[in-house]
Amino acid sequence: MPEGHTIHRLALEHRRRFVGRPVAVSSPQGRFADGAALLDGRVLESADAVGKHLLLGFGPTGWVHVHLGLFGKLDFGGGVPATPAPTVRLRLVGEASYADLRGPTKCALITDGERRELVERLGPDPLRADADPDRAFARISRSRTSIAALLLDQKVVAGVGNVYRAEVLFRHRIDPLLPGRELGRERWEAVWADLVELMREGVRHNRIDTVRPEHTPEAMDRPPRVDDHGGEVYVYRRTGQPCHLCGTPVSLAELAGRNLFWCGSCQPAAGAAR
Repeated sequence: MPEGHTIHRLALEHRRRFVGRPVAVSSPQGRFADGAALLDGRVLESADAVGKHLLLGFGPTGWVHVHLGLFGKLDFGGGVPATPAPTVRLRLVGEASYADLRGPTKCALITDGERRELVERLGPDPLRADADPDRAFARISRSRTSIAALLLDQKVVAGVGNVYRAEVLFRHRIDPLLPGRELGRERWEAVWADLVELMREGVRHNRIDTVRPEHTPEAMDRPPRVDDHGGEVYVYRRTGQPCHLCGTPVSLAELAGRNLFWCGSCQPAAGAAR
């Protein structure tokens, strides 16, 4: 599932290509046909991202709410668009660009009120200027749930996925099973600041890189990572491989139905010798 930096990039791309101009809107697949008919020919006024949710604003007509989920894809093209594939849920066509949405978990036309309700249900998004990390800490500091599970709860922090979760906990030497209420404000503020910077870099470069300069392949004279997800990381999808810091094999477990990666030496259980 795309993490928050990807959705923010998609919002930026919509702003660059379409915002402020009329767009042709269609649903070749037919599952968004009613919404497309209401929007066709109207001006796209805004494109925004909140966590993993893309929101395309068409003024009084409403907002297109998109959540890509596990299988959704949003592709852009230029010039005269080719005949769309029958799997395209939503197509936008502007003066010199088009966008095709396939396979999303959510593609719906919603009202201003429904948009507000959606945003209010989500935790603060590290990529938004209006994010309040204290909102997240208020929930974390009262919770017996592990910090690893809390970071993936979109009601606590919006936009963080499995990669950023694993990597930020490693970077701060935090046991992923530590109860949220034992984290402490100072450590939370450090984690939040790191998420802000890492995710901004993700937006800039369209990939997740989390290793510090001294741990890059060039600095360590090691081969670069080879993985479909790209980017240099410490523990994510490195099960059994040596930790870049201490050499301990990276551990894997399942937590709430998601894979959890960590280093047992660099992230010892609470109370263990460091």
